[in-house]
Amino acid sequence: MTEPVKNPEICESMLDVRAGVDETDRQLVKLLELRYGYMRAAARIKPERGHVRDEGRKSAVIKAAAQAAGIAGLPEHDIAEIWDKLVESSIAYEMTEWDRIRS
Repeated sequence: MTEPVKNPEICESMLDVRAGVDETDRQLVKLLELRYGYMRAAARIKPERGHVRDEGRKSAVIKAAAQAAGIAGLPEHDIAEIWDKLVESSIAYEMTEWDRIRS
């Protein structure tokens, strides 16, 4: 039986830390799988390929992530950069799916 992952505040060794990071990464990948599922849904729902890129929505999503990061005590600029990359990847994925569905 595997021991449960410890919260960061009670980690006592680098093994504890690495186990926590690895589990967090597994959870993040699952969340990304869900997010990209929403991109597939958007590709299915949007009637025109030109609707895939929405700069206003992109800006709002990045701003919301940066604000949430600031509230959580995380570096807002770094989170905004990560989210910019995530959103761009999501847009590219959605465009690929939009084309795939309609070919």
